Amino acid sequence: MGSAVKIPKGVWALGFVSMLMDISSELIHSLLPVFMVSTLGASALAVGLVEGVAESTALISKVFSGTLSDYLGRRKGLAVFGYALGALSKPLFAIAASVNAVLAARFMDRIGKGMRGAPRDALVADLTPEPIRGAAYGLRQSLDTIGAFIGPLLAILLMSVFSGNFRAVFWFAVIPGVLAVVLLSVGVQEPEPTTQGQARAPIHWRSLRQLDAAYWWIVVAGTMFALARFSEAFLILQAHQKGLPDMLAPVVFVLMNVIYALSAYPAGILADRMDRRLLLSSGLIVLFISDIVLARAQGLGAVAVGVGLWGLHMGLTQGLLAAMVAAAAPAQLRGTAFGLFNLASGVAMLAASALAGFLWDKIGPFATFYAGSGLAVAALAILALPRRTKDYQSV
Repeated sequence: MGSAVKIPKGVWALGFVSMLMDISSELIHSLLPVFMVSTLGASALAVGLVEGVAESTALISKVFSGTLSDYLGRRKGLAVFGYALGALSKPLFAIAASVNAVLAARFMDRIGKGMRGAPRDALVADLTPEPIRGAAYGLRQSLDTIGAFIGPLLAILLMSVFSGNFRAVFWFAVIPGVLAVVLLSVGVQEPEPTTQGQARAPIHWRSLRQLDAAYWWIVVAGTMFALARFSEAFLILQAHQKGLPDMLAPVVFVLMNVIYALSAYPAGILADRMDRRLLLSSGLIVLFISDIVLARAQGLGAVAVGVGLWGLHMGLTQGLLAAMVAAAAPAQLRGTAFGLFNLASGVAMLAASALAGFLWDKIGPFATFYAGSGLAVAALAILALPRRTKDYQSV
């Protein structure tokens, strides 16, 4: 925990910005799958496609925002724009009358996430000395995830207050979204390019030659993770199918994100002190077990165990992958590196969520989770392959 003292104030502020926006987003997202199915009459495949398109849009758009932040030599302005776009999308959920309207709102929301994600992640590295970057990314992820369970808790409370009126609850998501934009605007001071190690230079495709085999291995590993981890909307649908009432649907995200928040920062500290490939492998093993438990679940107790394990796997891996990308990329290409990493992950996420929805509709929920467990094993096999390049302990 000593690393927390050394983490710059700007990283703490970015963490609280992430927390506020996650409160806003998860207040809606924790209810959205059930809203789509029970109110709008959507199928599981439609839910999977909406979630897959939305999340992959966020990841894919990071490649453009990341490269642009490298070209401009500035991160904060793009991050502010992305958070503002996310805040502006929230009212659209409250007035959505069809699945297509929900898709449009999710698309706008996730474009905002994509615009802010890579510049923000690169800004964390710009603000933080290399020896404590794992802890810094873990801290930001933990604060982000605290928001991801406060949001669902608020959703439960507001659903009770408004007697299950989804649309009334969705309007409240605007408030923390606006607060996130204000905090980022006034609470984070971006360092000058010269204080980040060197001045920025224009980015060309030839610059990608500076990204070595260590970086591209991380891209492959992240892609396999995305294939194995489809949208969390299916966790909510599984709990709903096992008898969880509509009003309590956000409990799934609360449980998952409590475990996620509690594990992300300690995992980040461990990432600075141990073999990072071993930590990634541990996360995949936890994901495999989670999928098996969820596939075989007969009641809400087993679903809760599977959801908790899913949150633990997220805590072990998500901040770690960000720290590995930051370590493998040159400072002047950090935004581009995060963008390309998320581009590959976004394509994989779209495919995984579409497959999950198809299997759910055509065979059953168990098929979705068994497929996830098989992909987790495939990802673990990728991590076990011998590598001929330099030692990856540092990344």
